[in-house]
Amino acid sequence: VDKAMQYAYRDRKQKKRNFRSLWIMRINAAARLHGMSYSQFMGKVKAANIELNRKVLADLAMNHPEAFAAIVKQVK
Repeated sequence: VDKAMQYAYRDRKQKKRNFRSLWIMRINAAARLHGMSYSQFMGKVKAANIELNRKVLADLAMNHPEAFAAIVKQVK
């Protein structure tokens, strides 16, 4: 039972890590389509005081590319 609890705890932590990595990859791919790297894009998003987290930005990049393009245009 103790082993099962350790794996469950570990996997919950890894799930968060894996999703954050996936979101970063998606944002990076979309930002590169607009001529920016991930770090440049996120730096400009923070400087422009845009309060969107990585999960929302990744969703916009995948499902609403026109909205993501508007954000890129705003931060440039």
